[in-house]
Amino acid sequence: MATDILVPTLGESVSEATIGRWFKKPGDAVAADEPIVELETDKVTLEVNAPAAGELGEILVQDGETVEPGALLGSIVEAGAGGARAPEKPRADKAETKAESRSEAPKAQAADKPAAEEAPARESAAAYGNHGEAAPAGARPSGDHGPAVAKLARESGVDPSSVNGSGKDGRVTKGDMLAAMAKGPAQAAPAKEARPSLPRAPSAPDDAAREERVRMTKLRQTIARRLKDAQDTAAMLTTFNDVDMSAVMAMRAQYKDIFEKKHGTKLGFMGFFTKAVIGALKDVPAVNAEIDGQDIVYKNYYHVGIAVGTDKGLVVPVVRDADDLSIAGIEKKIAGFGKKAREGKLSIDEMQGGTFTITNGGIYGSLMSTPILNAPQSGILGMHRIEERPVVRAGKIEARPMMYLALSYDHRIVDGKEAVTFLVRVKEALEDPARLVLDL
Repeated sequence: MATDILVPTLGESVSEATIGRWFKKPGDAVAADEPIVELETDKVTLEVNAPAAGELGEILVQDGETVEPGALLGSIVEAGAGGARAPEKPRADKAETKAESRSEAPKAQAADKPAAEEAPARESAAAYGNHGEAAPAGARPSGDHGPAVAKLARESGVDPSSVNGSGKDGRVTKGDMLAAMAKGPAQAAPAKEARPSLPRAPSAPDDAAREERVRMTKLRQTIARRLKDAQDTAAMLTTFNDVDMSAVMAMRAQYKDIFEKKHGTKLGFMGFFTKAVIGALKDVPAVNAEIDGQDIVYKNYYHVGIAVGTDKGLVVPVVRDADDLSIAGIEKKIAGFGKKAREGKLSIDEMQGGTFTITNGGIYGSLMSTPILNAPQSGILGMHRIEERPVVRAGKIEARPMMYLALSYDHRIVDGKEAVTFLVRVKEALEDPARLVLDL
């Protein structure tokens, strides 16, 4: 008897995932709840655990292929079954259909396309927004396209009706559109409103031999798309200020040991900054708002995203209702998120719903930057490295630990006066941290 390995529910607004890698080979022994395959979505990387103990049977979806929630990945068979799949399982027909559609696609393309270029087309095995299986080769689209297909059509200028659909009833899937777009400008003419990248000029033969081409992960593709969308949509502007970190550093040095002993977490700077930001957001609510069509949505809650760098890209877990937390509570949340991010265990729910974002380039040595908005938010605060600089205090030049702050904001709803006021409020709170305790 075989037990199906299925793609789990991926979370709100996530309709597909890419197979990152299989940890086991067919015939390998598997323990119940042991991680057996890694999935990459446009937000997180997650592991799928074995639903039962036994041996890994047939693998139906290979590395790099795209799947949707509920899709069949493979099976766990009884030890000694030799990887054979039980014929009585009702989902076997569906698995065979998918396996056949995957095996047929390369044959249809082999005449005019090298194998190395077939990967984008294989992504069409799962529909984004449609819930169907692969259609026979050459099937035409039905015209009932999902939202992802419509969005790609608007951005790229590719007409879905000109694309062979691999979804149910010949529907065009997101993978079909991406494959069509990858064929070049002759078959994917850009729409007037889109700003596509220029085709890459071929490298000289000597240089090409030393190049390495690596497909972007789903997370990296999403980061790239969202950053570009933010630039294209928002009227983005950045304003700067600097802050004297003397008071915060002195408080941290005085209490860090007691703090860690009592709360079980280190006292960093992010707790102070988060509290300072919340006070500023309350004074300048436009920075905590977003545009929805012709409306401005003011959010009377404070879900602060904290950008965390990982080896797979930037992720932004959200400290929900941060205004209800103490500095210790915020530091615990951030430490937990950092650990999960490094281990690739952040859930999708933990990265949704943010109303404002803080990013700290200072940990990498950045002196100044202009961060890009985390759409649809209207503001993001950039922290930078602390550096001793000469400043004038009471008529005397002194060396003080200074940090540049940068607020990037959507000028469509945040005026320059509001942006400057926001940064001044953050500066005041950090230079006199008693304000954070007294809620001033």
